[in-house]
Amino acid sequence: MSGTLYLLPTQLGDTLWPTVLPAGSQTIACGLQYFIVENAKTARSALKWLGHPTPVRDIAIETLPEPLTQLEIDRMLQPLQAEQDIGLMSEAGCPGVADPGALLVRRAHETGISVKPLVGPSSLLLALMASGLDGQRFAFHGYLPAREPARSKRIAELEKESRYKLQTQLFIETPYRNAALLNALLATCHPETLLCLASDLTLPSETIATRRIGVWRQSPHPALDRRPTVFLLLSVR
Repeated sequence: MSGTLYLLPTQLGDTLWPTVLPAGSQTIACGLQYFIVENAKTARSALKWLGHPTPVRDIAIETLPEPLTQLEIDRMLQPLQAEQDIGLMSEAGCPGVADPGALLVRRAHETGISVKPLVGPSSLLLALMASGLDGQRFAFHGYLPAREPARSKRIAELEKESRYKLQTQLFIETPYRNAALLNALLATCHPETLLCLASDLTLPSETIATRRIGVWRQSPHPALDRRPTVFLLLSVR
């Protein structure tokens, strides 16, 4: 027998847990005493947000090291061999999705440990759901190059790939560079290409809008500074 590795989604921002997390996920999370996390400070905040009954100082919280070696992975998963359950938490959203925790999950499968994903918010899926773009064929590309001309070159490549594969392209940016990325998209993409901007998902300030590039060029730009935003692009020419 061994414990279970629970994949625990957390909040995307300052909101009440019942609005983004089912009671079953909250119940399981509050029964765990050992967590592997991306960021300890964020994890402690998330456990308070969930109403964990144990004082945070008495909960075992391990931060994923960088680089994450095989030796470290095996060490952190060791409590599972003693039938102790572990919760894997991302800094925001779902662990294992655009997240370093995937290597732990892979190792759990290799060693026969039970893996159970819990229901909760994923900014990527929420943005795709709300975009109106193709949800049958899509790809997430993480961060694009931060500097020109590499950024615009990558945008052109993704637009071409989208047109060829009929595929929605998803990507993100460090929030303080959102405006620069939007400007590059508007300068590079074809007027008929569709662009969705999904910001502050699940928060009271949430905004989601999909328009053609040509329309975006003629419209007031949304305030994106320091707002977590998912960018979605689909070439429909």
